Amino acid sequence: MSTSGVLPERRIAEQTVGAVLDETWEEEPGLKGWITTVNHKRIGRRYLVTAGLFFTLSGIQAVVLRTQLITPNNQFLDPEWYNQLFTLHGTTMIFWFVTPMLFGFGNFFLPLMIGTRDMAFPRMNAFSYWVFMMSGLLIFASLPFQMAPNAGWFNYVPLSGDYQQQINIEFYTLGVAFLGVSTTVGAINFIVTALKMRAPGMSLARMPIYVWSVVATSFMVVFALPPLNLANFMLFMDLRFGTKFFDPAAGGDVVLWQHLFWLFGHPDVYIIVLPALGIISSIIPTFSRRAIMAYPLIVFATVGTAIIAFGVWAHHMYAVGLSNVSMTFFAAATLTITIPSGIQMVAWVGTMLAGRIVITPAMLYAFGFIAAFMIGGVTGVMFGVVGFDQQVTDSYFVVAHFHYVLFGGAVLPILAGLFYWWPKMTGRMTSPKAGYWSFGLVFFGFNLLFFPMHISGLLGMPRRIYTYDDGLGWTVWNFASTIGSYVLGVGLLLTLGIFAHSLLRGPRAPDDPWGSNTLEWATGSPPKAYNFPVVPTVHSANPMWDGQTLTTMETYRHDEQRTMTEEHMSVRTSELDGRFEMTMLMPEESPLPFIVALCILATVTSLLFSVYFLVGIFAALGTAALAYWLWHRPGVEE
Repeated sequence: MSTSGVLPERRIAEQTVGAVLDETWEEEPGLKGWITTVNHKRIGRRYLVTAGLFFTLSGIQAVVLRTQLITPNNQFLDPEWYNQLFTLHGTTMIFWFVTPMLFGFGNFFLPLMIGTRDMAFPRMNAFSYWVFMMSGLLIFASLPFQMAPNAGWFNYVPLSGDYQQQINIEFYTLGVAFLGVSTTVGAINFIVTALKMRAPGMSLARMPIYVWSVVATSFMVVFALPPLNLANFMLFMDLRFGTKFFDPAAGGDVVLWQHLFWLFGHPDVYIIVLPALGIISSIIPTFSRRAIMAYPLIVFATVGTAIIAFGVWAHHMYAVGLSNVSMTFFAAATLTITIPSGIQMVAWVGTMLAGRIVITPAMLYAFGFIAAFMIGGVTGVMFGVVGFDQQVTDSYFVVAHFHYVLFGGAVLPILAGLFYWWPKMTGRMTSPKAGYWSFGLVFFGFNLLFFPMHISGLLGMPRRIYTYDDGLGWTVWNFASTIGSYVLGVGLLLTLGIFAHSLLRGPRAPDDPWGSNTLEWATGSPPKAYNFPVVPTVHSANPMWDGQTLTTMETYRHDEQRTMTEEHMSVRTSELDGRFEMTMLMPEESPLPFIVALCILATVTSLLFSVYFLVGIFAALGTAALAYWLWHRPGVEE
């Protein structure tokens, strides 16, 4: 197998076609280019960096929280600061880190994996990032003024309906709704890109599993976010204008919030996990040196998980007084949804057993993910049993399970993906030995932090308490967890140092350093702005290994429909079998996505502080900018 993955004949073609494409796809330099870019790779990197920044801030909050709990009766934090920090920690990790981080990988790699030159809606892609970034800055701006959300990341009423903390909760409701615009827009873009922009020959049966996972996640986002947005709108109306949606004394219902929130919240677990599973399904074949086992079953499992996830939400609500019939249904759905995950687990293990494993930092993180996700899955099955769930509801056992699923099931795959795709994104290699130390510290610290929480939870320690008395049997387990947070922090700092050193002094990366199987490795490291000088014809689900797909890039080097050198253009294909339909003119860089996002930020900020005349002004400006954006389409004379 070639280590470069690039045929010599194709290099000659790239030199001739690429020179023209470099000029065609060149972007404005400096600040103007930074604001106006619509290049999916630049936007993907921004997602990763910005989400990483929010992760760092949220991680610092977590260390502070664990320091508060290291000993009984500690006064390191007062209750109000503790409430704000643990709420902002959870809210940030769920809404502003994990999903956007995985969207960053999708932005960078989905077009490369399917052999196209950009996302279907490049300007909408840029708009999605700007909204994400601005909404995150908005929510974090609340903390220095002690206005941060303080009722937990799921913001339960009636705790969040207290008028004395109105501004704190309004930051939550408007901030999360603002972010929802970004997530919805990004999801629609992924769906259209994956279904209509694949390279000729890439039927659905040849689409990479990672792309399948992003598409399934995107459909889930489209259907899961409306209930959350509705709940936040209703609570904002209760707080600001005195409606009574969640006031039982006036005919409202506090449990309604839980139904609306978890109708989003449990699918959101799989919105987070499915792209992470897709990353693992990309790494394991590469470092097992064989194609993924049971590809159709993994695809069916991915789609099945996305569907079943919408029938599981009320297993978060076994303690609120649902009927036995309802709880039986949701218990059955909770147990059923473990089957698709089990299918993927068996396929990964089978692929490794049938292959020839190569140990790298990325593969070690994949191993760590499988172990952590197995523990999270087992405790998840335990929560499907109504009696057990009611015994441990609102205890630290729930916190332990939640973090094994989301840190173990998302953060470990994210780190695996970073080590795997870092050479492609940056053109630099990382140090393998340092990567092994990174994995060791992160995996040990992760388990030392979260596993003792199972025990303290079974001993009766409630979640969301800022201190506790001595003699309850919780001290040693809290001490161990806090030490684990410090070890994990050191491991993550080392990981950051590895990537920083790679950028500054790392050796140059070849186009395909791992001998991988998917199309992103057929491009340069890092890829050019146009991705592919010649759009290939795909012949299998493993185009880098089939011996045919790469040769088509030489075959079509004189075909204008495949080189498209004159303007920003891309190929459109049919949804099912990837038949060539036409070439399309794509939008070029524009400041409009930034301007519209900035207007929405100004509108939301004005609404937060009740400056209603500014709400009208900024909303009108944003509407005008959006209308101008939609009116001036590619190919239409301005």
